[in-house]
Amino acid sequence: MIRYNPKGLTTPQIDESRRRHGDNVITPPKDDSAWRLLLEKFRDPIIRILLLAAVLSLIIGFVHKDFTESVGIICAIILATCVGFWFEWDAQRRFRRLNQVNDDIPVKVMREGSIREIPRRDVVTGDVVYIESGETIPADGELVEAVSLKINESTLTGEPEVDKTVNEADFDPEATYPSNAVLRGTTVADGYGVMVVTAVGDATEAGRVTEQSTVQSEEQTPLDRQLTRLSRLIGRLGILLSALIFCVMLGKAIFAGGLLESDWLTISQHVLQIFMVSVAIIVMAVPEGLPMSITLSLAMSMRRMLKTNNLVRKMHACETMGAVTVICTDKTGTLTQNRMHVQELIRYDTLPAREFAEVVALNTTAFLDAEGHIIGNPTEGALLEWMRAGGEDYEPLRAEAKIVNRLTFSTERKYMATIIESGISGRRILCVKGAPEIVRTMCAPDGKDAQVAEQLLGFQSRAMRTLAVAWAETASDDCLEAVKAGGLHFAAVAAISDPVREDVPAAVARCLEAGIGIKIVTGDTPATAREIARQIGLWNDAADGERNHITGTEFAAMSDEELLERVQELKIMSRARPLDKQRLVKLLQQRGEVVAVTGDGTNDAPALNFANVGLSMGSGTSVAKDASDITLLDDSFASIVTAVMWGRSLYRNIQRFVLFQLTINFAAITICFIGALFGTDMPLTVVQILWVNIIMDTFAAMAMASLPPNPEVMRDKPRPRDEFIITPAMARTLFTCGAAMVVVLLGMLFRWTILQGGLTVEQLTVFFSTFVFLQFWNMFNAKGFETRHSVFTCLGGCREFFLILAAIGVGQVLIVEFGGEVFRTEPLSWMQWAEVIGFTSLLAVGGEIIRAIHRKRKAYRSFRVLKSL
Repeated sequence: MIRYNPKGLTTPQIDESRRRHGDNVITPPKDDSAWRLLLEKFRDPIIRILLLAAVLSLIIGFVHKDFTESVGIICAIILATCVGFWFEWDAQRRFRRLNQVNDDIPVKVMREGSIREIPRRDVVTGDVVYIESGETIPADGELVEAVSLKINESTLTGEPEVDKTVNEADFDPEATYPSNAVLRGTTVADGYGVMVVTAVGDATEAGRVTEQSTVQSEEQTPLDRQLTRLSRLIGRLGILLSALIFCVMLGKAIFAGGLLESDWLTISQHVLQIFMVSVAIIVMAVPEGLPMSITLSLAMSMRRMLKTNNLVRKMHACETMGAVTVICTDKTGTLTQNRMHVQELIRYDTLPAREFAEVVALNTTAFLDAEGHIIGNPTEGALLEWMRAGGEDYEPLRAEAKIVNRLTFSTERKYMATIIESGISGRRILCVKGAPEIVRTMCAPDGKDAQVAEQLLGFQSRAMRTLAVAWAETASDDCLEAVKAGGLHFAAVAAISDPVREDVPAAVARCLEAGIGIKIVTGDTPATAREIARQIGLWNDAADGERNHITGTEFAAMSDEELLERVQELKIMSRARPLDKQRLVKLLQQRGEVVAVTGDGTNDAPALNFANVGLSMGSGTSVAKDASDITLLDDSFASIVTAVMWGRSLYRNIQRFVLFQLTINFAAITICFIGALFGTDMPLTVVQILWVNIIMDTFAAMAMASLPPNPEVMRDKPRPRDEFIITPAMARTLFTCGAAMVVVLLGMLFRWTILQGGLTVEQLTVFFSTFVFLQFWNMFNAKGFETRHSVFTCLGGCREFFLILAAIGVGQVLIVEFGGEVFRTEPLSWMQWAEVIGFTSLLAVGGEIIRAIHRKRKAYRSFRVLKSL
């Protein structure tokens, strides 16, 4: 036992301890400043390409005295970065209100021979602290006295009730922490004790865990990896196309235009003009609307997910949830309700129900408050809840009876006894409850040994705690004497457990169907962990074995190389310490997994921080919430499934926007390239191009971001970690639709130019309207990408999408009819409008027919596979 002075520390000793070990305050994680949050947005790879494009565009603008394109790109950058910054800053502000910590909680300490109360922050190493039921342990310490002491360690180990003692003979060798150690942040569930503080502040176990929870992880988000690849591809293609156009136009000027015969000034001006055209191709190749689309999608998802009880703190976490392949979850408070509950109570005697209720009520010290919450020992509280559910209230029973003597529960005795004067029968009764194997030895023979043993074995195999209740009439007024006399009636056995949340099994099933692996990491016993896994549908006794389960001790003893071979097969880690989960996350990431971690305790914080997505519970500790990316306000595992659905749908929406915009870019660049070869100019004015860019960027971004999450995405497996954002199916659609646009638009231009020798304003208006309505109908093809149903279904849920489309259509009609010289248009007849809209709609109709054929082929192939089975 630790050496200490029972009279506590003196003032000089306190000052010296504080000087050496510091205050009892855990250093809080620093919030990112507003400037840091804003600058973080500029790390986006597409934003960086946009900045380069803006510089090049400004150079061209100074030469041609036209800054329209430059202003458009700069506006796109400002919108994308500022919208993202605002939503993350707002989420951070909400989170801070949710997560305030109080270090001024009073603590009872012995100092200079007298008991006094001091704020928790003033506790120092060496202080003698008195703890009792309901209080939070202020610092790490070693017990020097423990009376019926039970500690709720769920915030650190996941165990809601751990017996503590100073008697070495009764130490639990399998306990996560020594039986005489108490840790900061845990709470006293029952009993009282005296501890000597051994560590304060950042040196405590909770402090070390908090420190690990603030270490920055260098793991890049899946979306960032995709966008980095996309930006590199766009950059390379832009430079290649630019160089190709420069060479072709220069060659044409030299060999067909006699450029070399001109003076050096003319040659320089012509080469500079060719260079500007080729640089403009680079600018045109950049999808400037992509960052805004992604930001809008993420921001709208943040707001919508809040309505489904997901408070998103970090914007990219919305999308990363869709890429998750493994969820590491703790048990207590996440899979279970974090409250003890009587699952079953079996009676063995004939004592009337009301008198049995009196025996239980008088031999407990817990209470239920006005809301029905347990105050005191969780196991005793579970018995009171069981009584109340059966129609018996403990309070009248306690009021009518008289307590003669009481012997509190202790780890050494493993039972509690109370002698009462019954308010029902008037008899003096000895009431006993405790471990069945101890209580059974006190009872008179009843011939039920085999029956009781069989039922206890059944309860224990299901990882339930068992509590026996016995009673006897007595004339004694001393509990020890009455118990020693024996001859008790064995009345009942209660099977008590922390029940699984009702929505968890269904949520786990949906995750497994979606190809997401689940791993339970808990400080609880192997038997309890396996039983919970069995109840939620994760563990199958026939298929799973020791290869799928590991203890914290075994995990710590193995090298990373050994674990990397086994880590993906694991389903359960029991008796885990806080940093075990963090190591597990890192190993899974090394194996290429995208890992989400759920947790509510301080022990979960390091893993929450290092995971690709950390999900904390709204009722969890402040340390856990600080380390997380998303807080589940309803503490529901089912909300995780909702978040995955949102993430997958969000990524699909981003793919749709990429498909839409790159199709337009492909068509525009091809037309520019061919036009450059034949020496024709782009038949759109600057103002018309500005309107087209608004459609391509703002409206399209809003339309794709507004599409609701689709539950069908949960039928797919997680996308491969290294899958490019532009899939082969996207590329086929992109080139098919883009080629169709190019053929139509160039066909119109060459037909009018060759047959009529020039373009009229009316023809240019028809061309402009055709170009816009090709984009209009192409949005249907983008919306229908990777869906299992027609693009025209879900009309009610896609209201915003169709409203935006309507705004584009109406806007184009108004511009043409009333734009006049500003837009270089003239009104079209209703027949011309019908031709433009009807002809361009074939793009959407054709796409819908092709998708329907693909769906039928896929369904037929699936049918044949099932039939062959």
